Amino acid sequence: MTRFSVVVPAHRVQGYLRECLDSVLDQTFDDLQLIVVDDASPDASAAIAAECAERDPRVQLVRVPAHAGAGPARNIGADHATGAYLLFLDGDDLLLPGALEAIAGALDEAADPDVLLFGHDRVDWWENVRAGGDHLAGDPLGVTVAAWNRVFARDFWHERRLAFSDGPYEDVVPVRRATLAEGARTAVLDTACVRWRERRGGSFATTPGRDHFALIGRYEELLAAADPADRARLVPHAAAHLLAVLDDAGRVTPGDRRDFFRGAARLYRTYGPADAAANPGERALATASYAAYETHRKNRSRKNGVARRLKERKKKLRARAMRLAYRTDLRRPLDPHLAVYGAYWNRGISCNPAAIHAKARELAPHVRGVWVVSGRNRHRVPDGVEYVVEGSRRYWQAMARATYLINNSSFPGGFTKRPGQVYLQTHHGTPLKKMGLDQRRYPAGTHGISFQKILDHTDQWDFSLSANPHSTEVWERVYPSTAYQALEAGYPRNDVYFTAGDEDVARVRAELGIADGRTVLLYAPTHRDYQKGFLPRLDLERFVRVLGPAYTVLVRAHYFYGADAGLRAHPQLVDVTGHPRVEDLCLASDALVTDYSSLMFDYACLDRPIVTYAPDWQAYRLARGTYFDLLSGRPGETPGAVATTEDELAALFRDGRWDTAGTAQLRKAFRARFCPYDDGRAAERVVRRLFLAGQPRS
Repeated sequence: MTRFSVVVPAHRVQGYLRECLDSVLDQTFDDLQLIVVDDASPDASAAIAAECAERDPRVQLVRVPAHAGAGPARNIGADHATGAYLLFLDGDDLLLPGALEAIAGALDEAADPDVLLFGHDRVDWWENVRAGGDHLAGDPLGVTVAAWNRVFARDFWHERRLAFSDGPYEDVVPVRRATLAEGARTAVLDTACVRWRERRGGSFATTPGRDHFALIGRYEELLAAADPADRARLVPHAAAHLLAVLDDAGRVTPGDRRDFFRGAARLYRTYGPADAAANPGERALATASYAAYETHRKNRSRKNGVARRLKERKKKLRARAMRLAYRTDLRRPLDPHLAVYGAYWNRGISCNPAAIHAKARELAPHVRGVWVVSGRNRHRVPDGVEYVVEGSRRYWQAMARATYLINNSSFPGGFTKRPGQVYLQTHHGTPLKKMGLDQRRYPAGTHGISFQKILDHTDQWDFSLSANPHSTEVWERVYPSTAYQALEAGYPRNDVYFTAGDEDVARVRAELGIADGRTVLLYAPTHRDYQKGFLPRLDLERFVRVLGPAYTVLVRAHYFYGADAGLRAHPQLVDVTGHPRVEDLCLASDALVTDYSSLMFDYACLDRPIVTYAPDWQAYRLARGTYFDLLSGRPGETPGAVATTEDELAALFRDGRWDTAGTAQLRKAFRARFCPYDDGRAAERVVRRLFLAGQPRS
């Protein structure tokens, strides 16, 4: 028997349906039946489904002669299903990569329950993705009332005679009945498996009107048939659901609010508890007092508004006090033994500034180093390292009095560069993508950047650290200023690649839990300006299946995407996104698989294979612009083997073409162009130039 029957009702979703169906058919777990029910859609939805059915035998298109609605369409799909489990997916939503495999594993672990609840996330029309917000460890009745965030055993569905209603809120009755069903075995998978789309318009959820009154009828049907115990359990959740719809201006118009409340109150007074209700909303329903509810709602809104205004006022007063204190500190003399460090917009202790700081403690211990970190990243500061929190009084004191300023990005809040202060801009990568003023030609990736502010910042620099002649040329053009001079010393963060020994590699591998004898690949794709969230263009579980059990893949998402890559547990995949030192990850790996990340230039110092996986190279070049053609195959441009599809990438490793004499020659030329200054002593050169200029070596 097929494991899953995925039922997709289709009506006026032509702009989304193809992506929806592909998200199902591209699942790594492929034991599925996909039933698309064309609900007499007037657009091209049926044609899109027919095209999918023609190319994939797992797809079945069922046509409905007249528009019936999502509920009846789903029922028709359930009747055509042959799978052991039913999964209902809306035609504008997505099944996330690896979802079916995760669901199948959870079903096995729970010994095939009747219902399995799982998580979801949300995406709006700007492609902003956020968590669904459900607390799956609590009462299942508190989870979002929807058909698409759970699977039902098909036998259970039919034995309990579950069916979607005809009309709006069609999923409320069967979803609630399944949860309350006597003897039903329910399990939970706390993983986002579905991406629910918030459409700007054209969906029922964004169309106000009296059709939303149907929700009252759905709960009337449920509560009238429920026994006392189920009724007592359901009423609070019904009240919360009704009040949430009432407060949603996209569903209930101001003119309908009073009537909707009356209907909800009538329901609550009929089936609700006789004693005092638990919260103000329910108390208003129990007394049928719309005035009381409006008072509660306005008080809540007013309280939130007052708190917000007080917070804003406090913030302004604090900022004013900070500015006054800062101006006072600017009149005090500079501290010749104070250096302030920052990295990646105050995310922690890392990159070139961290390597310079470590070497300064060794060679210039008279210079006190203080780091700037954000409040939410202070936990990343190691013991024994002094730091200040951005925007704090101590931060402004340090910025006013430090003689040395070292950063790979910029210091927060805007500061006054004083005569006598020395600012070293270390940067944080060799430029492949267009940077600085060159970004003006690629406005899609600038996101409101002020190029005047870029120039003002550049005028504060005294030194611009360069890893190679290519960087020197680019920085001089895109950050034009006579204020600074190029410091061609190499990248201090790369020193470790020349000083680490076999015991260091063994230590890092052991810390990561990598077994002896494994071939380790570091997969580190970069950020894309045209993509929200970490969406790898590689099916990682399929990739490791092709590689075989001798491989381990370390997965590092770009730091813009948070502290983890959102991977499911897998014995050959290790999520190292939150690891504090990317240099350790490079040391632990035998090869790098990346796209356009500047990590490739650093990794070349190790003289280990670099595989370029660039499935969207043309899109990236058009959106962001690049300084050379990474895929050209020319020495000095391409660092090694190249793949533009998943199959090509898998074939490179399967056939051994990821590491050949030819790729070694490409890597040699790439290393000669981009790593000429790196020799393990870059940090020492920087420290001596910055802190010890003119002093003889000891």
